[in-house]
Amino acid sequence: MTALATIFDFIHFRIVDVLDILIVAILLFELYKLTKGTAAVKIFWMLAFIYVIWKVVAYFHFTMLSDLLGEIINVGVLAIIIIFQPEIRKFLIYIGDGRVVRFFSERFAKQTKTTDYSREIEAVKNACRHMSATMTGALIIFAQKTPLDEFLNTGELIDAKPSAELLENIFFKNSPLHDGAVIIKNHRITAARCILPVSKSRDLPQEVGLRHRSAMGATEFTDAVAVIVSEQTGNISICYKGEMTRDLTSSSLQQMLEEILTKE
Repeated sequence: MTALATIFDFIHFRIVDVLDILIVAILLFELYKLTKGTAAVKIFWMLAFIYVIWKVVAYFHFTMLSDLLGEIINVGVLAIIIIFQPEIRKFLIYIGDGRVVRFFSERFAKQTKTTDYSREIEAVKNACRHMSATMTGALIIFAQKTPLDEFLNTGELIDAKPSAELLENIFFKNSPLHDGAVIIKNHRITAARCILPVSKSRDLPQEVGLRHRSAMGATEFTDAVAVIVSEQTGNISICYKGEMTRDLTSSSLQQMLEEILTKE
């Protein structure tokens, strides 16, 4: 009986050990995705290397070296918080927008939104077609479930029905609202001249400008959809979940928006 209990204890320990390793691996992978393409990824790997070395020297009982690395790691916690402050913030937003949180919020929170995006999609499609022809730069954000209050608070509140004419007037080169982004929320043009975070990703082509980097920054860790019209080339692009699709026609833009915004 004692031998059987020992076997079960060993099996239980191994299962817990595997789960422990799996959870740590998932956390490290998510942290890597957050820092991928940025300068912070080098710091991330350096800290991971120091931690591995610390565990190795502790295992072989190198007391002095282990104590030294332990002190470096203890002091480094504060440095990590300071250095990785943007990444930590994005990670919290990412977790807050996770499937588990959305599962409960969708069932217990009051739902007021509809899924009919035809009006704003049609307005954006027509506006982008005209602005592309006239080389008028534009950046339009579709807010979905992730709150974008921090972006909305940087702009000028509008609260108007979406229309191609209004969007073209906002992004007209002499308009005081043409800089920044327009945010469409709950089927309304909610704000204009909004300031978005600029992506630090090194995967973006060198020729893209600030609008494209802002679109990437706004969509990397939210479920927002960004539509960009280049002022230099007139090309239309769409950005979703940190991935950009460029050189779209107005018809392909409409199709992509319908697929993203109307999916379950």
